[in-house]
Amino acid sequence: MFKKFLTLLLSITVFFSLTACNNNNPQPPSSKKLRVVVSFNAMKEFAYAIGKDKITIVNMTPNGTEPHDFEPKTKDIETLTNADVFIYNGLSMESWTSKTLKSINNKNLITVEASNGVNAIKNTDAGEIKEHGAYDPHLWISLKGAELEAKNIKDALIKADSKNKSFYEKNYTTFRKQLDELYNNYDQKFKTVKNKSFVTGHAAFAYLCRDFSLKQDSVEDVFAEGEPSTKRLAELTDFCKKNKVKTVFVEDMVSPKVSKTLAKEVGAKVEKIYTIESREDGKDYIESMKSNLEMIYNSLK
Repeated sequence: MFKKFLTLLLSITVFFSLTACNNNNPQPPSSKKLRVVVSFNAMKEFAYAIGKDKITIVNMTPNGTEPHDFEPKTKDIETLTNADVFIYNGLSMESWTSKTLKSINNKNLITVEASNGVNAIKNTDAGEIKEHGAYDPHLWISLKGAELEAKNIKDALIKADSKNKSFYEKNYTTFRKQLDELYNNYDQKFKTVKNKSFVTGHAAFAYLCRDFSLKQDSVEDVFAEGEPSTKRLAELTDFCKKNKVKTVFVEDMVSPKVSKTLAKEVGAKVEKIYTIESREDGKDYIESMKSNLEMIYNSLK
């Protein structure tokens, strides 16, 4: 009987010793995924390219929702309260960030304005400046812009999770090489065409144009608001004819009605182009941009 008691006592002692050891030695931080919240799809694309399986990503803006118009709800505030990293584009793309970040109780949250450090393109329309700010926010629709934003995101992930620094650095290097390869390929292609002008649904491609010395004109403004006046439509028609525009590009979240009318007027076809504000057709960032560049190039030949 006494031997059985000693055996039981020894078993209990070993159990509690092991439990104490486990409690004193939890999983290392490197095995836990970073909780990353992003403002919209393009930031998700960049975050995943760098973080891959070391992070979990919550996209605040649902697919099919225009990020310019998005306003966070209570559940979004709760998500940020429990996040490790918050990534947003900046340049007034997300007008709600300052107010929202002040309202949450998360002193350890690392925030990154992905566009930080860019030579931003200024808006020229007084109404747009008053409503949305001084700068064009569409930096991500540019391979050079993507490289800058990805670097800022990479630095933030390293700050939050320094033990995996080499992992994030390696993924960033791979992504940057993909961007550079795509840029170099189309830089050479665009140099072979004399026509540099194309027409889009809304003026979201200024940074892409700066990359390749192209020129965009658009049915709607930088923030895809309102329909063009009769005068504006006449100007666009003249622009298309003068520049021999063969394609009018449309985006998923901009009404194609006016673009189709314009295309019919000038004998052009209508083609879809990606703004990457939402994930479309199952394409990632590189695939979407390659499609954009190839379609623009073909329209200029």
